[in-house]
Order: sequence, then C-alpha cells, then structure tokens
Amino acid sequence: MAGPNQSKEQAPDNQNRFRIEKRGNGRPVPGTLTRIAFLGGVYAVLTVLPPFSGFGYGPVQVRVAEIFTVLPFLFPWAKWGLYIGCILANLASPFFIWDITLGAVASLISGFITERMPNPYLAPLPPVIVNAFIVSSYVAPLSGLGYWPVFGYIFLGQAVSCYVLGLPVLLFLLRNRGLIDRLR
Repeated sequence: MAGPNQSKEQAPDNQNRFRIEKRGNGRPVPGTLTRIAFLGGVYAVLTVLPPFSGFGYGPVQVRVAEIFTVLPFLFPWAKWGLYIGCILANLASPFFIWDITLGAVASLISGFITERMPNPYLAPLPPVIVNAFIVSSYVAPLSGLGYWPVFGYIFLGQAVSCYVLGLPVLLFLLRNRGLIDRLR
C-alpha cells in the first residue's frame, strides 16, 4: 500500500526493495540462482532466435529482450540474469568479442543504476543511456559509420525496448504484488 507521499506506481524505498535471498553463510538461495539462470536464458533466446535476431544486432537494433532491463528496479538479482543473458546472446553477434565484453558490461552497469532509480518512470532510462553510449562506441567504428548516427539509432532502439515495451511490464508488476512475491 502506498504511503501519503508515495503514488501507487512508485516503488518502495530502498530498505524494502527485494534483495537476493541469502543463507546464514552469505551464499544465495538456490531459487535465486535459478531465477538468474532462467532470465539469462530467456534474454538470450529472445535475442538470437528468429524473428527477433534480425533486430538484435548492428547499428540499428531493437532487442525485444531489453524489455527485461527494467526488472532490477524490483529485483536486484535480475541484473545478473541480464548480464549472463547478454553474454549468451552476444555469442551470435557480428561484433562478437566486443559485444560479449562491452555489451554485457553495459547491461550490468545499467542494471546497477536501474535498481537505484527513485521511481518506475525513470527505471528504463539507465539502459537507454548506458547502452547508447557504450555500444555505440564500438559498433560505430566496427561498422564504418559515424558515432552520433549510431548513437541515435541505438538510443531510439533502446527507448522503444525499454520505455514502449518494458515500462508497461514494470507498471503491470507494480500493480500485481502477488506476482512480485512469486518472483522474489
């Protein structure tokens, strides 16, 4: 339930956000590792399999799997699933080693930032900005195109994935607390 100064669509404060469940020895609970692996697999499949693979790589890209980049806002464990999924998906990338390393690190950085966003409407912003800057830095020279046009294409593609597709998913989850509890 939202407090007097908190809208229904605003996330709980950082003290009440969902964290990786840990045992007394500090190791993650197996269910959390399963969720991380599952998210990584789903991300990879939605990126590499047709018809999505045609839009997942290159200077102009809209990765359907980037819908999930809003999940660290509710589930901090999700950033690790996105990181693993990005590595797996980028095994099929024409920019292979660059995408595997820098692309995956961009996803992880944006995940760390996303989980600290103050409200759900800002949660999609880190993946849009971080990926636009980092991915453009290697895709532009490797594809022989200028940095700023590639930056613009990737920025727009990420905006579509994260805001047009991802934000509605996040708002749906925020309205369905029972579903959030199952994913904890």
